[in-house]
Amino acid sequence: MKKAIILLLIISCSTSGITQKNTEMKSLFKSEAGKKKIIDLYDEKLESLTIDYHYETVDTKYGKTNVIVTGDATKPPMILVHGSNGSAPIALETCQNLHKKYRLYAVDVLAQPNKSEGTRLNMKDDSYGEWMTEVINHFSFDSVEMAGFSFGGLVILKTLEYDESKVKEVYLSAPAYIANGSQLKALFKFFIPMKRYMKTKKQKYVEKFLDEVFTKKDEFAINQLSLVFLEFEMDFTPVPVIDAKKAKEIKTPITIFAAKDDIIFPGKKMLKRASKIFPSLKHTVLIEDSKHVQNSAQNEMIEEVILK
Repeated sequence: MKKAIILLLIISCSTSGITQKNTEMKSLFKSEAGKKKIIDLYDEKLESLTIDYHYETVDTKYGKTNVIVTGDATKPPMILVHGSNGSAPIALETCQNLHKKYRLYAVDVLAQPNKSEGTRLNMKDDSYGEWMTEVINHFSFDSVEMAGFSFGGLVILKTLEYDESKVKEVYLSAPAYIANGSQLKALFKFFIPMKRYMKTKKQKYVEKFLDEVFTKKDEFAINQLSLVFLEFEMDFTPVPVIDAKKAKEIKTPITIFAAKDDIIFPGKKMLKRASKIFPSLKHTVLIEDSKHVQNSAQNEMIEEVILK
């Protein structure tokens, strides 16, 4: 049963229980060849978006952080935070209409298969909040909105715990850190297919895993995670949930989009707890017929709420 918990890492939450400060950054890619394949997919996804952008590197105490900046510089800023085993281009693809209202800053989360450094932060302390606050301060934001999916939700909530003074409002889609699903379901539906793939390299096991997570089949995700499972040092640390006392101290308006058929972070369970612990909960949506990862129509609905 203990092994079942590790599953949460694979699609929705990852990032370890060891904080590395002031140490040499170690690559989490298993080989240079594997890194190149994963970064090639990163670049492929980014170029497919056909947007004007530039990279900005933020030097933080936890490591160099890559940020993709895009959109009209006169518009208010929004930070996008992707989920586990993801990257900034995936976050930008999910939120293709937000540029109509915001200048977007898509952050590559540390210790993920992307272009930021491989420092694993502790999910139980203030590390993620301190790290993201450094990113916010780098851009001299006085008031910034944030949107995050899955593990990105944990990062954003950690930021609010650490220092919410410069955060105007947040939007969380199927977020980690509020309520977790069944360990037994995780074992059979996620962990076992993943291990079978790593042993046999048969793609059918990746597809079986993703069928439980994605509302609609995603060929890019199949190709990307097939590489990540083999070529990246994943973290299997159990994902915590926010302490109710800390949640009650948050004043920033929060909107949560929960997925009804989400096995990893069950939507109804999540919203029930959120309504009890977040006094600043502004709006909630339970997305019908949605697994953990939403389809394009559901993502557009989320964008419509944010753009109002």
